[in-house]
Amino acid sequence: MIRRPPRSTLFPYTTLFRSLGAAIGLFSASVDPNITGTNAEQQTARQVITDMKNKSVAYAKNFAIVGAMFAATECAIESHRGKSDWKNGTLSGAVTGGLIGLRAGVKAGILGAAGFAAFSTIIDHYLR
Repeated sequence: MIRRPPRSTLFPYTTLFRSLGAAIGLFSASVDPNITGTNAEQQTARQVITDMKNKSVAYAKNFAIVGAMFAATECAIESHRGKSDWKNGTLSGAVTGGLIGLRAGVKAGILGAAGFAAFSTIIDHYLR
């Protein structure tokens, strides 16, 4: 018999990371407008808003994928270990950061794993 309903972390993490990505995309578009060429004319408001929308959606998708990846690995690790503690987030951060960094090479994968694991541990410490 189930004593409490299982909690799913996939939706909250994905939503949180998607929102963060959209905000970073909006900031990125405002700082780095998409003006190219030496004879670049001044952009209209419509072009600026379209550029901001496109960057926000692109960043939101990428961050949502990272959030889903983190939540899925954390859930799998928690299910495998049978415990809910700070080590799950740390291990999940290491797996997620390592897989993301591995695209740029082994050294980047190791640094990504260490950085994401440290970040996850700090966030878990403050949220628990």
